[in-house]
Amino acid sequence: MAHEAMNEQTFLVLTVLADEPLHGYAIVRAVGEMTEERVRLRVGTLYGVLDRLVAGGLVEHDRDEVHQGRLRRYYRLTNAGAQALHAEVARLNSNVRAATARLRAWGFEGGTA
Repeated sequence: MAHEAMNEQTFLVLTVLADEPLHGYAIVRAVGEMTEERVRLRVGTLYGVLDRLVAGGLVEHDRDEVHQGRLRRYYRLTNAGAQALHAEVARLNSNVRAATARLRAWGFEGGTA
């Protein structure tokens, strides 16, 4: 069964939350580290993504902590979020296999020159 493709920010946020619950700044930092700084989430973008993921049942509020006088809200992946991430990984892998097979005709091996 096909599903709608995720945008990159959604995919990356779900991916970093698959490790453990994180607060907003930690999510931004983890996405940057995971992508070798290729993707730098802005805080406004992140909270828009998180709001959509919470509304969709893919992520939920885990806990709040006060750190140096500031409230940190932690988010965690739900079972539905893990399933959606798994489906997206399968979709992307299928696309990579198809593209790699076609690129071999151009002399690229494994998708790289």
